[in-house]
Amino acid sequence: MARTEFYDDPDAPAPNSLVVAASAVVTDDQGRVLLQRRRDNDLWALPGGGMDLTDSLPGTAVREVREETGLHIEITGLVGTYTDPRHIIAYTDGEVRRQFNVCFTARVTGGALAISDESTELRFVAPEDIDALPMHHTQRLRLRHYTAHRAQPYLG
Repeated sequence: MARTEFYDDPDAPAPNSLVVAASAVVTDDQGRVLLQRRRDNDLWALPGGGMDLTDSLPGTAVREVREETGLHIEITGLVGTYTDPRHIIAYTDGEVRRQFNVCFTARVTGGALAISDESTELRFVAPEDIDALPMHHTQRLRLRHYTAHRAQPYLG
């Protein structure tokens, strides 16, 4: 199923669902950030996804990273909350999503990198190399907030 992301676009379709989601900035010992190239839109993104009714938000990030990358992680902090109503995600199955995302920081505790059916490539990327990758604005915003080493999480 393909997806199209819209941001502040008057031609974006009206949302028909609201999804609570979590993502994680997972770093390695060299400070590189784990990114995945998404199969549904061919853009680079942080691993993450929707919360199940039985999950907590940190638990969602842990589960999604494991499902999408094969890595086991431990949550270490909070980058911020991302709730901008101008960000709309439309899927080919008819779902048009408004997403509430909480982005955490995390470190690897085990596992091995493994591409899932949601991605075509996984890579740890040096922060200075991230701008060269095709990525949606909302993903760049989370990574900018992470690399700024903000004293307080972003609340938006």
